Amino acid sequence: MATWSDLNLQNSASPLMEQLIFFHDHTLLILLMITVLVSYIMLTLFFNKYTHRYLLEGQTIEVIWTILPAITLIFIALPSLRLLYLLDESMDPIITVKTIGHQWYWSYEYTDFVTPHEFDSYMIPLLWNIQWWIPTTSCWQSNSPTIKYSNSNTSNSCSCSTFMNSTCHSSKSSCYPRSTKSNKFFMNRPGLYYGQCSEICGTNHSFMPIVLESVNTKTFINWILNA
Repeated sequence: MATWSDLNLQNSASPLMEQLIFFHDHTLLILLMITVLVSYIMLTLFFNKYTHRYLLEGQTIEVIWTILPAITLIFIALPSLRLLYLLDESMDPIITVKTIGHQWYWSYEYTDFVTPHEFDSYMIPLLWNIQWWIPTTSCWQSNSPTIKYSNSNTSNSCSCSTFMNSTCHSSKSSCYPRSTKSNKFFMNRPGLYYGQCSEICGTNHSFMPIVLESVNTKTFINWILNA
């Protein structure tokens, strides 16, 4: 969970996000090394008194400052390419959830069962504390969260009824009318996760919250049976 003055990323809830955080730390360390090196060279240039009237070229140093950036880019590119292939890796989902974006709310369909389960998810109205004039509820709260069970491959098929929407919770996926886009994700642990529509296509359109609740298998089966 994000806290005040927290400069780090939040704890990951999936293996792919964990790898992305590792890549972020790896790249940040390389950038820190480059920044320190360039700052040191600039400071030494300001304060030294070395001069050379007849220095016209330096092939050795030119080769060095050409090869070193190339090697640095290789150290960044190889983990990045590995992550790209991991993100595109296909897997067999255990369950498929269809997400339909409407103008101001979301619809979810669980069609892998004998009796399909469908429901709509609306934002809970923002309530205010009159005495302190602070909100007592979050604009990311919805009346019906999406239920998925952890430690399993889940497929999310995204579509929309009127105009373009964009689901953004565990992964970002843009939805278009008369088309279906599928993405897959895996959650390590149970928890409550929040997202929103990230398309700027109308006033107040960011207030389309997505609440995803990851539960264990027993809780998920009881929820489906009692739905």
